[in-house]
Amino acid sequence: MSNSDLEIEWPNGKCTQTKSGSDWIRIAHKAGIDIPTGCLEGRCGACEIEVNGEVMRACINNVPFTKSNKLKVNFTSDPSWGER
Repeated sequence: MSNSDLEIEWPNGKCTQTKSGSDWIRIAHKAGIDIPTGCLEGRCGACEIEVNGEVMRACINNVPFTKSNKLKVNFTSDPSWGER
């Protein structure tokens, strides 16, 4: 896996630079993005994000290498969240 610079486009439209292998929660925080967390062990799914169309749990995954050097992040959602 290469540690080349990657551009991440966040759900708010902000773009930041990072390296593959970086921790999702930390780089999101540096970008002013709050990824919700729960168990921090990958079981609860609170931290699910969509990266270039692939759903992953941010607490147990790192920024992947990509040949395009660009990643687009979206948040996944659960319809029941609005009911609380």
